Amino acid sequence: MKKQYFFSFFLILTFSFLLAACGSDGEGQDNGEGDSSDDSESSSDFEPYTVEHAMGETTIEEKPERVVILTNEGTEALLALGQKPVGAVESWTGDPWYDHISEDMQDVEVVGTESNVNVEKILSLDPDLIIGNKMRQEDIYDQLNEIAPTVFSETLRGEWQNNFKLYAKALNKEDKGQELLDEYNQRLDDFSEQAGDKLDQKLSVIRFMPDHVRIYHKDSFSGVILDEIGFKRPESQQANDFMEKATKERIPAMEGDKLFYFTYETGDGAASSLEEEWLNDPLFQNLDVVQNDEVYEVSDAIWNTAGGYMAANEMVDDLEEIFLEEQE
Repeated sequence: MKKQYFFSFFLILTFSFLLAACGSDGEGQDNGEGDSSDDSESSSDFEPYTVEHAMGETTIEEKPERVVILTNEGTEALLALGQKPVGAVESWTGDPWYDHISEDMQDVEVVGTESNVNVEKILSLDPDLIIGNKMRQEDIYDQLNEIAPTVFSETLRGEWQNNFKLYAKALNKEDKGQELLDEYNQRLDDFSEQAGDKLDQKLSVIRFMPDHVRIYHKDSFSGVILDEIGFKRPESQQANDFMEKATKERIPAMEGDKLFYFTYETGDGAASSLEEEWLNDPLFQNLDVVQNDEVYEVSDAIWNTAGGYMAANEMVDDLEEIFLEEQE
């Protein structure tokens, strides 16, 4: 009886220990899984990916968080995608950013200009991704790529939508990028539908620089947007190239149903002085578009220099105000 009693007692005791051990392991697994799931989410959520771009292929090994951007249109792309850069080239005008992005660019470090990048400054920011442009920075690509994975777009001007897709891919935000582009292009379609026969008007676009005047053609930032909406252009501005430098003898080529001009003023007054001279020239004053009071001054940053997603939307704002609100 004693043996049987002790044997039963031993079984009960052993079983109790086993239950306690299982319970302890179970609690440990719950806590451990909770901790490891957080760790694994930060690591397992991210998978390296490869981006094809103007300089070849680049593999992104870690989630981009400290991004340096080397074009103005790229800066707008990052902001639109919700990725504030740690460093960016300064805006062509502004101190140091365009007015329409300055609030979003607080605490972002300046890393030179598009044409003169400060490589040492970029190095000091310890970036995990650099985005630039072949047309602007091809000569320093290898240096940049030594600092961090570097992705380059091919060109600028009217190519901002293609560049936007590349930047979204580089940030691993392709879906968000496509969503934003779809919204923008739907906006253009809606504009076209509402504008109706107003699209038959021929729109002339000119720009005053410090030392010359330009007539803009279809392969420019503003030219591409006008073309996508469906606006006509004067015959002299139908070319699928960037622009022509104009002498005063070419003022008649600026004729149109509406004329938009913008001035690249850097602060020394030279461009503004040239603007005043040309606008008051008798040849210019005799244009029908001037006589009909259809000349509009618009922002150089919005219509030309910034060249990105945010500027494109603000340019459409201008066009809506002129073409759609006047018919209400």
